[in-house]
Amino acid sequence: MSGIFDTHAHYCDKRFENEFEGGASALLSAVFANGVDKIINVGTNTANSVEAIEMAAKYEGMYAAAGIHPSDVDEEISLDDAISKLRALLDKREDYKIVALGEIGLDYHWRQDNKEKQAEFFEAQLLLAEEYDIPVIIHDREAHGDTFDAVLRHPKVRGVFHCYSGSPEMAKDLVRRGWYISFTGVITYKNAPVVKASAQAVPLDRILVETDAPYLAPIPYRSKINRSDYIEYTIRTIAELHGLSEEEIRDRTHANACKLFSI
Repeated sequence: MSGIFDTHAHYCDKRFENEFEGGASALLSAVFANGVDKIINVGTNTANSVEAIEMAAKYEGMYAAAGIHPSDVDEEISLDDAISKLRALLDKREDYKIVALGEIGLDYHWRQDNKEKQAEFFEAQLLLAEEYDIPVIIHDREAHGDTFDAVLRHPKVRGVFHCYSGSPEMAKDLVRRGWYISFTGVITYKNAPVVKASAQAVPLDRILVETDAPYLAPIPYRSKINRSDYIEYTIRTIAELHGLSEEEIRDRTHANACKLFSI
């Protein structure tokens, strides 16, 4: 029987220090003692990617992802400088426990005035993933068409569409092309029928689960700070949608994650 594998969390986020007594360190001690055995700590810019790496070094079951989120592109000095910094991290990816490049992608929900810059950073990081043969973690919010087109231009790149919000049809197409699809606590919400339909459409050998902590806490913790052991509610919902046991979904998603991220 496998433990829980949270494939996407942001434990460098300041919300943990501000809202949880003892901060992220105390919380991680609790979640690793409560059935969670692996977590990928995900960076969103070059600075906190280094923080994610430093935190991963402290926990046997924690790994890191380094990348530049579309909402963080304006925080970087320049594209060339950012790629140079990421390259330096990826050169030591085994020592740093870096298992993915991410999170990267496009976000038209918060910003549409810098689409060109988002696209430049996304394209450069897809090229980097191709060069280093490392999986990517894709962020796609209200940019489904452009994100899909971007990954199609790089058929050798593999990875996961995290916090999936696209259609079941798009999910099926991505799976056919070798991608994994990951679901968060959003799947537990009553107003998420498309997400539920997508989870039903994805074959069990391509599903991953995540928290996106500290965000997107599942029912019954919606609007509260999220944590990796809350992922059990996401697993329970996916099990119900597929007519399987929670144990089987936990084991399958754990195995899928280990396969994708070579752990």
